[in-house]
Amino acid sequence: MFRKLTVLGLAVSVSFAAAYAKTPRTSPLVPLTPQQTELVQKAIARERATVAQIRKSTPVVQSYIQDMRPDPKLYQIPVSDQYMLGRVDFGKTFNAEEYSGKKSSVGFFKGSLKFVSGLTDSFHMKNSATGFMDMMFVDPSGFDLQHYDFSYVRREFLGNVRTIVFDVRPKTHTGNGRFFGRIWVEDQDGNIVRFNGAFTDNSSDDVPHYFHFDSWRMNVQQGLWLPAAIYVEDTIRAGKGSKAESLRGQTYYWGYSLKLPTRETDNESMEIDNAQDQSANSADVSPLQAQREWVSQAEQNVLDRLTQAGLIAPPSDFDKVLETVTNNIIIGNKLALPNDIHCRVILTTPLESMSVGNTILLSKGLVDVLPTEEDLAAVLSFQLAHIILGHRIDTRYAFNDRLLFPDEAAFQRIHMDHSVIDNEAAAKKAVELFNNSVYHDKAGSVGLFFEQLRDREKPLNALLTPRLGDSLVREDGSPWLSGLMPNAPRLDMDNLNQIAALPLNSHLKIDPWDDKVIWLNVKPVTLLNARDKMPLEITPVYFRLQRYQIPADLPAGATQGTAAPPPADAGAGAAAAPPAADAGNAQPQQQ
Repeated sequence: MFRKLTVLGLAVSVSFAAAYAKTPRTSPLVPLTPQQTELVQKAIARERATVAQIRKSTPVVQSYIQDMRPDPKLYQIPVSDQYMLGRVDFGKTFNAEEYSGKKSSVGFFKGSLKFVSGLTDSFHMKNSATGFMDMMFVDPSGFDLQHYDFSYVRREFLGNVRTIVFDVRPKTHTGNGRFFGRIWVEDQDGNIVRFNGAFTDNSSDDVPHYFHFDSWRMNVQQGLWLPAAIYVEDTIRAGKGSKAESLRGQTYYWGYSLKLPTRETDNESMEIDNAQDQSANSADVSPLQAQREWVSQAEQNVLDRLTQAGLIAPPSDFDKVLETVTNNIIIGNKLALPNDIHCRVILTTPLESMSVGNTILLSKGLVDVLPTEEDLAAVLSFQLAHIILGHRIDTRYAFNDRLLFPDEAAFQRIHMDHSVIDNEAAAKKAVELFNNSVYHDKAGSVGLFFEQLRDREKPLNALLTPRLGDSLVREDGSPWLSGLMPNAPRLDMDNLNQIAALPLNSHLKIDPWDDKVIWLNVKPVTLLNARDKMPLEITPVYFRLQRYQIPADLPAGATQGTAAPPPADAGAGAAAAPPAADAGNAQPQQQ
């Protein structure tokens, strides 16, 4: 009897919630003070200026969505996912170009729709023309006192930025699609730095067209606050047979200072003044050295092009952490390599790695979910093995004209993934490299990460599908580095001492202006239950906002931007200190 009453009560609550969503009930408005009215008017003016500034930009836009269903132990678990990446030209009325995938390969956006319509469908916003991009703005055309009422809430700090919080609701008879929610206005210039809520639906519609979102902006340059990230969470009105009952989504923006190359002249090399020919003072080059220089030229061309396209981060302090771990493997194996190994970060979320000449690249998403330094060493060993075995870059890229193509064609025109045969050989070599390194006694921890990966391989297919390089798993879902798994403990979500994988965005963030990756300064948090683990999952966005500071001493020719705090350099041969949680702590913690 009690169970029946509970179910009935739930049904009544859901029905009431649906009615409430159609006709929001709010408390009576309290008139604003003259000072509050002045700040609101300033916010309206600044919002118009922000929209005008964004229309001059062509940022990279990445969205990743996980469809969720309830779970009795973990609260919710992902059952499917979707991923989209594109460059958006706001100067052409929200015209977007998707980064197209390799037409001949499975999983590289095969058969996908145009970027805007495809991503709009991913967010289940069938009747919203620009879908996710609407969430960048409160209301790009009608945000004013004629269309909205404002109510003061409180003062609140977001990081070290003091804000004034207002509730915002559209006036009656102003039409559907208006913003209904809350805004945070920084108190110096009146910029809106955060807003969350939803857009209103037509009261006669049975199915909502919009979902609740939390939109954040960052102070990327002096006086300039631009959209940085959006978090979406809501209930899915899915069709029959669907296992999903809710969704979580994240959209990130970066590359605001990027310039879309539209002509070949944008990619021409520069002529260096006062350059002197030093060839008479140098030794002759052997055929093998000439071959290596040719490979190096192709490597640099590809790295430059991918950086220009907003797909990999420029060199950063975090690269030193990756290189220190790589050097630990090299020294442990007593390898005598002809050139130094460098490391860079791919800015995208899908878990992948690749090697370009003597440079190893790991995706931001992969770095984020690795819980320990030995996990990082394992994935670096895989690409180091490719380099040692001579699985080098295609040298046709040494001809720079082969890289003169639109940014959105980068996935089609640059092929960095290895063949199955090469990956099998590299996986075998990587296990050997790992077992000869200082990490050799921690293979069990690495195996646990791959156990977690295998456990969620099917529902998170988009997350495990590479866009540029190599996947972590074979086509059958088994990890390439399965040779490190025999000694792994059994995956146990109830064991709070066992952290197999972290949620996304656990270690790095991206400066939206200049694409630098910044190591998060996060204090570990003690786990209370299995629900706190959230391996490989999307979580809400929350920024500790800071005002932009002009660097005191900029080197000649350097660009202004937000600088990352330098990590501690452990030195070659010593164990580095990458941002990772220790899976063996008696007090389990997570970032």
